[in-house]
Amino acid sequence: MAIPAKLQNDLKTYQRLQQELGAVSQQRAQFELKLRETNRTLEEIQALADDTPMYRTVGGLLVKAKSKKDVVDQLTDDKESLEVRIKAVERQENHLRERYESMQKELTEAIQAAGLAETATASRSKD
Repeated sequence: MAIPAKLQNDLKTYQRLQQELGAVSQQRAQFELKLRETNRTLEEIQALADDTPMYRTVGGLLVKAKSKKDVVDQLTDDKESLEVRIKAVERQENHLRERYESMQKELTEAIQAAGLAETATASRSKD
């Protein structure tokens, strides 16, 4: 049974959508993990005295921070940035999921229609 060219192209598009959706979901999970780590770090820092020496990473180096407040401010900015990124990725993920589910439904119907058409053609040729 030969698969029509349009159906083959639609299947390839569907597979690309599936891969994209997986990549975006993975990206969202990574951002959420970073956000949890940042929140946990902020909680730990709040428990420390204000005069506790603080270090933060800059590239591959640990650099002494000027104050606890500087570290908290930087982590708070990072947290806000991650929250915005997560929302953007969630929107993208939802859009891709809608397209994916819609295409899945269309492909299922097209395959069933093609299968029924093949069966009907085979039945007529036997008569």
